[in-house]
Amino acid sequence: MYKAPADTIFVFGFKTAFGGGKTTGFGLIYDTLDFAKKFEPKYRLARHGLYERPKTTRKQRKERKNRMKKVRGTKKTKVGAAAAKK
Repeated sequence: MYKAPADTIFVFGFKTAFGGGKTTGFGLIYDTLDFAKKFEPKYRLARHGLYERPKTTRKQRKERKNRMKKVRGTKKTKVGAAAAKK
């Protein structure tokens, strides 16, 4: 239908009709891969293998979450960033 490379097409949000036989979904076609990387959410890029989340241990994530619960507002970003530097 469209002459676009497969890596610039992002499809998601599929719903199956009762009884089967029909599936509807949503898709986005980008001009270039750079535009896709700029506008697509990271989780959809990860599905295509274009982004990998930084690996942290479960304990580190929990400690960061609990540190951030102790402060309010814009200070949360400072607490979260300080944890990443260590």
